[in-house]
Amino acid sequence: VQLVESGGALVQAGGSLRLSCATSGFAYDDYAMSWFRQAPGKEREFVAGASSSGGVTKYADSVKGRFTISRDNAKNTVFLQMNSLKPEDTAVYYCARSRIVGVLTTMTMYDQWGQGTQVTVSS
Repeated sequence: VQLVESGGALVQAGGSLRLSCATSGFAYDDYAMSWFRQAPGKEREFVAGASSSGGVTKYADSVKGRFTISRDNAKNTVFLQMNSLKPEDTAVYYCARSRIVGVLTTMTMYDQWGQGTQVTVSS
């Protein structure tokens, strides 16, 4: 099982980034996929998630209207489009999978994680 994030970078406030999480080694269509982030000195937090079909999505209040999660089930890849970035979005971003139906915000419901990709937003 592999989840590999990419797309993190240094960007100015107001800018945009698109993160990707390429997966392999499991039945991707059977899993909900989510993005979490962890800023220095803070706990890891839920950012956005999509159900196995992509038909249900959920967002943290802090990113609603700015971030969009999508998944390409043909390519076993999940994306996070991040617009209007703010310095407080600076963190390492992780993708994770969950076999449980629906989109859950609790870390313990996810059994596989990627290694993370760094997003830094300068003011």
